[in-house]
Amino acid sequence: MSEPPRRRSQSNGPRLQELYEDAARLYSRRGLFRVGAGGAVLTTGLVTAASTRFRAPEVLLRSENAGAAVRPFGRHLAFGPDPSRQVVVSWQVPGKVEKPCLRVGTRAGEYGEAIKAEVRALTSDLAWQEKGALFTVSPHLGKAVTQYYLHVRLDDLVPDTTYYYVVGHQGCEPVEAATFRTAPSTNRPFSFTAFGDQGVGYNALATNSLIADLGPQFHLAMGDLSYANDGEGGRPATDVYDARKWDSFFAQNELVAAEIPWMVALGNHEMESWYDRHGYGGMRARFTMPDNAWDGSTCIYSWRYLNVGLISLDGNDICYNSDANLDYTEGRQQVWLKAQLEKFRNDPRIDFIVVYCHQCTYSTSGNNGAEIGAQKRWAPLFDQYQVDLVLNGHNHVYERTDPIRGGKGTRKAGIGGTVNPVEDGTTYITAGGGGESINSWADSKVGDSYYGNVKDATATMRVDQEDGEEKLVKVTWSRVRFRGYGLVVVGVTPKTTGAPAEMKVRALTETGALIDELTIRRS
Repeated sequence: MSEPPRRRSQSNGPRLQELYEDAARLYSRRGLFRVGAGGAVLTTGLVTAASTRFRAPEVLLRSENAGAAVRPFGRHLAFGPDPSRQVVVSWQVPGKVEKPCLRVGTRAGEYGEAIKAEVRALTSDLAWQEKGALFTVSPHLGKAVTQYYLHVRLDDLVPDTTYYYVVGHQGCEPVEAATFRTAPSTNRPFSFTAFGDQGVGYNALATNSLIADLGPQFHLAMGDLSYANDGEGGRPATDVYDARKWDSFFAQNELVAAEIPWMVALGNHEMESWYDRHGYGGMRARFTMPDNAWDGSTCIYSWRYLNVGLISLDGNDICYNSDANLDYTEGRQQVWLKAQLEKFRNDPRIDFIVVYCHQCTYSTSGNNGAEIGAQKRWAPLFDQYQVDLVLNGHNHVYERTDPIRGGKGTRKAGIGGTVNPVEDGTTYITAGGGGESINSWADSKVGDSYYGNVKDATATMRVDQEDGEEKLVKVTWSRVRFRGYGLVVVGVTPKTTGAPAEMKVRALTETGALIDELTIRRS
């Protein structure tokens, strides 16, 4: 019987990164790119150093400079705390490059000086990733894979302005220009979308396409983003991980994320404990969120878009369902949340407060259930400061509650109805149908109830208790339920003389079909 083929050792041939670095020494191009009348031109000298250890790959030999074979991809935007003046442009390159930069201007083809990008290299040992069957490792890859994430923070932008930008590096012509628009400085109608649990695949592409069709001002991605970590999260001994799945995630989302800012929250699958104690080193490399809760916070932040104050929370901190990071902030997030809610509610510019996170405060799905930590720690603050809307993922379904206060529904809010958070309480929405597999309800006898198929019923909420025991509770506040893919789109209208501000919340399937609609109106 013949022996099975053995994996090629590192000593048998060069690693991909070594090939690239040697080719970079061999080949050069005098100009990076030229754009715009009067625009600056970044130039480089001819590099003559060479290595004769091996022949560079043909794909590199066909270029004057190795940088020409390394193309930027996965562009994604984010707002800063002031979206009228602050935007972050991020992207990725598949290898180390020289002088990565961004150029930006207010007219297509006319850009300013090259702005140097910050490079965040993230190295992942393949030894972390060899268990399970999530991926196939090339025998030529070596012992680790390094991903290069690039970021440029733009400040002092002009409000309500469309900007054109290109990214590139030494030896690489810029990729096709993309645009972004800063927020206006005075109130006007706008919209945003939201979902969690996207993953990578055709269902995720369908929801992305819907975002592009809707054209919102920004998108909220509420955790469990790429599913590169296919385990519970925070359990490196048992989690199945493939760092390179993030490459597919960013390439997939560039369709919309290159022009529509994505504001992300952490899910349990973002606890990648190989990188640091709490597992968020990878997220800090890939994204640049405002992170203004305290120095060193990751994806815990607040910001304001016109008359809406938004807060991103880390549900892993209060999660008994996936408890690897339970209480890791030692109460710091709780103190910050209370202070930020008070600040927002006392800000005369803000009509609505929207909180988004991954774990569900209230849900009747049987897979991850509702989170007792959120019910006991956060919900009383939501009540106290009259939070208008709480959005989350975690359970891969759509579900909307009646307005809730003190843990109980205050009144029935049917499809097409209107609620007043001042009188009625907070509306909670689970929008976990971003693209991953669909979950089920805790009570299999309670089916879907949505537009055109209304079936009111008493549902069952499953809650994991602090002692690890599971508790089942009958509830009447589960107003709309839908097992399928889709997203939430929120249209915000500012108050006018004689008319209060309102948010119209709609839930759409991945094909754009309406399944729910609710108006939140403050008075």
